[in-house]
Amino acid sequence: MAKGVAVLLAGAAAIALLAPPANAQQAAQPAADQTDEAKTEEPKPAEAGATLLDRILVISRTGETAIESLASASHVDREQLDRRMATTPNEMLLRVPGVAVQADARRVSSSINIRGLQDFGRVAVIVDGARQNFQRSDHGTQSTFYVDPELIKSVDVIRGPVANTYGSGAIGGVVFFDTKDAEDFLKPEETWAGSVTGRYESNGKGWTTSASGAYRFNENWDVLGNIVYRNYDDYKNGGGDTVAGTGFDVLSGLLKTTIRPSENSELKLGWVGSSDGWTETSGGVPANDVDLKSNTFTARYNITDDAKSWLDLHINTSYNKTNLDLTTLVAQNRFDPVTGLPVVLPAGSISTFDVGTTGIDIWNTSRFETAGIAHELTYGGDWVGDNVETGGTAGGDSFYTPSGKRNVSGAYVQDKLTWDWLEVITGLRYDNYSLKDSSNETSGDRLSPRITVGVSPFESAGLAGLQFYGTYAEGYRSPSLTETLISGNHPAGVSFPFLPNPNLRPETGKTTEFGINYKQNDILEAGDALRLKAAYFNNNVDDYIEGVTLSPFDPTSGCPFGPGIPICFQYQNFAKAKINGFELESVYDAGWGYAGLSASIINGHTFSYEGERADLATIPSSQVTAQLGVRFLEDKLTVGGEVQYNGKPKGNPVAKDYTLVNAFASYQATDNLKVDFRADNLFDVKYANPLNGSTTAVLYEPGVTLKLAATMRFGG
Repeated sequence: MAKGVAVLLAGAAAIALLAPPANAQQAAQPAADQTDEAKTEEPKPAEAGATLLDRILVISRTGETAIESLASASHVDREQLDRRMATTPNEMLLRVPGVAVQADARRVSSSINIRGLQDFGRVAVIVDGARQNFQRSDHGTQSTFYVDPELIKSVDVIRGPVANTYGSGAIGGVVFFDTKDAEDFLKPEETWAGSVTGRYESNGKGWTTSASGAYRFNENWDVLGNIVYRNYDDYKNGGGDTVAGTGFDVLSGLLKTTIRPSENSELKLGWVGSSDGWTETSGGVPANDVDLKSNTFTARYNITDDAKSWLDLHINTSYNKTNLDLTTLVAQNRFDPVTGLPVVLPAGSISTFDVGTTGIDIWNTSRFETAGIAHELTYGGDWVGDNVETGGTAGGDSFYTPSGKRNVSGAYVQDKLTWDWLEVITGLRYDNYSLKDSSNETSGDRLSPRITVGVSPFESAGLAGLQFYGTYAEGYRSPSLTETLISGNHPAGVSFPFLPNPNLRPETGKTTEFGINYKQNDILEAGDALRLKAAYFNNNVDDYIEGVTLSPFDPTSGCPFGPGIPICFQYQNFAKAKINGFELESVYDAGWGYAGLSASIINGHTFSYEGERADLATIPSSQVTAQLGVRFLEDKLTVGGEVQYNGKPKGNPVAKDYTLVNAFASYQATDNLKVDFRADNLFDVKYANPLNGSTTAVLYEPGVTLKLAATMRFGG
């Protein structure tokens, strides 16, 4: 597999390097971007007003901005990330509607929830084009990823199965993390530049140190490196109690080079990696030491020629490898995974989880007109292969994450038609999957359609920026290796069997969405800007997969009857999961200050084939977040705050309503010195993430946390 990836990377590099040399400093912007700029005659909005919804989406394959997208899309740029001073992905995605992040005591590992769907690939998490498919069977989070916020330049989110052009299985949506580039770090006149950041956090007495360096070899070749070290002790919750097992230390790095072989082409080669460590607890007592190493290698090539409107080609290849070693700190009473008999797992026993993911993603967009109708025809295909290898001492945790291989692939075609006040997007995707271990194999395929209609019916000055749209889209998710093949006996506490289910059917997401986009400038004063997106959605997931407990006294359950078998556990299909909700994202910016409001309300239930209804355990809190910021001293000083109300989801045993208040300030003292301050959970509220309701104990989130950082930059 590694050799195959090396060949792909070398091939992409050869294609780029054989292209004619360029004299331009940067690759030309895609044709869609130029068209957008040419047709926009309204005054340019204020800078901060443009950051939230007016930046080009990294994952948009037709060059549109979030506010122009006929979908629920959000963009988080570097300015917002700096303001949030994020330690974890949860903080990076603060106030993005419909998005929640689950992280238990292992704060460096996160699972993203979009509209109540998460785990096992329902949400595609992508770093620089590479799928993050690591999974470990455990209480709480299942599918986790590891990326340091300090390495990230921007985050793009598309909610719902309209995102299925970005890969198979994403019936919940896509989150795309784009890492920093040298061209964003270097000033136009600089050949080299560097920066050093030091940050202290009061809760957990955490230190973060980050160093970046970039070099421009010539106008067509640059490179950037970034290294980050974090060291945190256990934090205290809002009640003042220390939460055991929440400390960690992590070393992360980024290396990326960009080559521009011609005026219209660009090749990016990158590596993102991390080496993490933390301690897992059981009953508040240290139980396991965890060492994790994650490495992602990517090659992204694109060529866009203004003289050839049919050519906007992108080729992405990637390889991600995550290795997690679990070492027991004390002898533990366990059950043999095969016999179910009591065994002692000696101190020093190791369980290993190795997951390698290879990906290829190729697409092209052709732009043309027929009978006065503009077309953006996008077509392409993708393939992702997972290779899971687990092992260790009998009775260790790795036995319950089965080894095996899974391949998912797809091809699609999508046409965006634009005529005056009308936009229509039609698409069709084909998905295929296969998975197997030493004794089982299963496969399947399906066609998934999409149709979107958007209208901009008004021409008056106040309503010209108002757009309505409606969408019907389907997505297809294959069962994961764990859902299909998990087996053996529960390792601790109570012994009971896990039953494999090779007959699991794939999930099919069917979403209907109605939304509005609104953008307007010069509303109250010259240069101000208002951007607003709102949507109502209804998602029916047919054959939804969820873990269930079975009784040995039910002869139809398949749970064997025998001494010491109280229950069995198996992943099974439900008739469907029904999820609906409302989302709002808005920002007003007047240059001297800005205000934002976002909201999401989500409800969800599962239905058995007999019609029995139950609350869906992965529904997050409903949220309303308000933000206000004011700029002083010629925009060198920004001061503001956030208030977020969280309403408990129905049927969750640990959830409560709570309100968080945060404050922030940023001061650009000189061109080379910046100071940032932030206070999270200012009133020391004791609260728990409702997504952790399935864990064995309630985990309370950090109490009041003060953050202070200084960044020194230099270059020449």
